[in-house]
Amino acid sequence: MSHTDPARTEQIRANIEAARSRIAAACAAADRDPAEVSLVAVTKTHPASDVRVLSSLGVSNVGENRDQEAAPKAAATADLDLTWHFVGQLQTNKARSVASYADVVHSVDRVKLARALGDRAADAGRRLTCLVQVDLDEEARAGVLGPRGGVDPADALGIAERIDEHEALELGGVMAVAPLGGDPDAAFARLYQVATRIRDRYSRATMISAGMSGDLEAAIGRGATHLRLGAALLGARGTNVG
Repeated sequence: MSHTDPARTEQIRANIEAARSRIAAACAAADRDPAEVSLVAVTKTHPASDVRVLSSLGVSNVGENRDQEAAPKAAATADLDLTWHFVGQLQTNKARSVASYADVVHSVDRVKLARALGDRAADAGRRLTCLVQVDLDEEARAGVLGPRGGVDPADALGIAERIDEHEALELGGVMAVAPLGGDPDAAFARLYQVATRIRDRYSRATMISAGMSGDLEAAIGRGATHLRLGAALLGARGTNVG
């Protein structure tokens, strides 16, 4: 186990406290209980030692968006009691690797991907929770699929059905990223509508993964249950700057 600079631990502790204060304030404004909102620490480009610090400070939900980084980091911290969230775009040829360590996959936007994840999870004797990634960028959808991925809101229920019918998959709910330059409140309001349609059919699909470091308040106001925070907790990518 690597030794972590105590100053780094204190820096991350302060960042967590600041993030939780923002979450509490946003929940108060939305008349919600902060206990309804889970914090997923996205550790992209940060070392496994930071994951250990997060764990020591009570953060058990950890996210990654690239398998090449996530797989070795999950292996290096396998002794910790963590829930691993895969939050990035995923190619089907990475399904076997991701299914071996992830507990929740937020970015399922194709029937082929849902099937691949389910089959690989079944091979590994595991069960994965999957979220339907919804594309909220209306302008991008008018041309090609949005650069951040996701299914058209009108097609989200169909993906949910494919997830639910696979014995190795659990339908968790929905995920989305607010469009760049757009109004996150309006975008997350659209996501909530999709989430409601899916939850009306599948009552256990209660997760809404929305909101990052810059727009968590809007996400909480629109029902987010899981926030994906990176810079707010760990600083700029690949640095130890808060």
